[in-house]
Amino acid sequence: MNDLISIRLSSAEKTAFCGNSLAATLYQFPLTILCTGALGAGKTTCIQGLAQGLGIEDPVTSPTFALEQRYRARDGTPFTHLDLYRLSQRDAVSQVHATDDHAGIRCIEWSDRLPEGAIAEPCMTIGFHEEGAERTVQISFDPLPLPDAQQVVQWRKDAALQPHIVAHCEAVAAAAVQLGQACIDAGKPCRLTFLQRAGELHDLFRFIDFHTASGPPQVRETSQERGVWEVWKKRFAGLRHEAACAQFLRDEGFAALADAVAVHGLHLPSPERRTVEQKILFYADKRVRGDEMVTLEERFSDFRARYTNGNRTPENDRWFAEAKRIEEELFPEGVPI
Repeated sequence: MNDLISIRLSSAEKTAFCGNSLAATLYQFPLTILCTGALGAGKTTCIQGLAQGLGIEDPVTSPTFALEQRYRARDGTPFTHLDLYRLSQRDAVSQVHATDDHAGIRCIEWSDRLPEGAIAEPCMTIGFHEEGAERTVQISFDPLPLPDAQQVVQWRKDAALQPHIVAHCEAVAAAAVQLGQACIDAGKPCRLTFLQRAGELHDLFRFIDFHTASGPPQVRETSQERGVWEVWKKRFAGLRHEAACAQFLRDEGFAALADAVAVHGLHLPSPERRTVEQKILFYADKRVRGDEMVTLEERFSDFRARYTNGNRTPENDRWFAEAKRIEEELFPEGVPI
């Protein structure tokens, strides 16, 4: 499933920032990134930003004459940079196929030199466009496996998910998409459909961790619900709801989504959140109380009221500080909502 986004680029610095931020949206390898656009449109600048975001320390220069340059990201992922500008279609195909065995990221400038269907692996496309003085980049993300909306509804029925939890998941999904769009408007690429599904499913097995004071006072569990929940609890014995949902999604073939859901909760020590979608989901969940959008302060006050009799605890303070750090990282110029 592809997401297509558009970002306005007002300067070379913003183009490099967009590329740098793109490093936090990569999930599957090998991956080919196809870049198109006129001379001077920003292709190399964007790739240089991406390389910086991946922790590549060597200077990344345009391989127009060398045709190919190879690097390694901070984590060891191979990074191949190709430029097809000077090549005929036949030579471009030959040059690209010579790198088909790459195991990491392959960036191809002037990829429009290739015929349709020349590359079999998952591709992300980055197209630079100019209209007068305005420059934009359109990014079509590589297709990640994601469940459709009907599958989400069916899984909720299978889990006997209570209406107030469904309402919370819907609100978190809406908040995540809104926050994701704000990131895009600020020049940070992210996957909106991915965020929608992650929000809809993040509390699919919330009943595993049900606390007697965690739900609305008018909500009561039925014997039928408890029976369904016991089956799921046995399947995911020893896991909290985040890990249970992540395992379920992996079993269903949605590994990237599982990685986002796995780290949306409050844990000590705090899990690593590498991707921008993981951070947005975590933050969106901390901005929604029930099905209402609130501030972080209001949300954590609610946590204290529900779980610690209104008392502050070192854990609560650490989690609040963690949410604040992510808020400032995502939105250094102020929270848009």
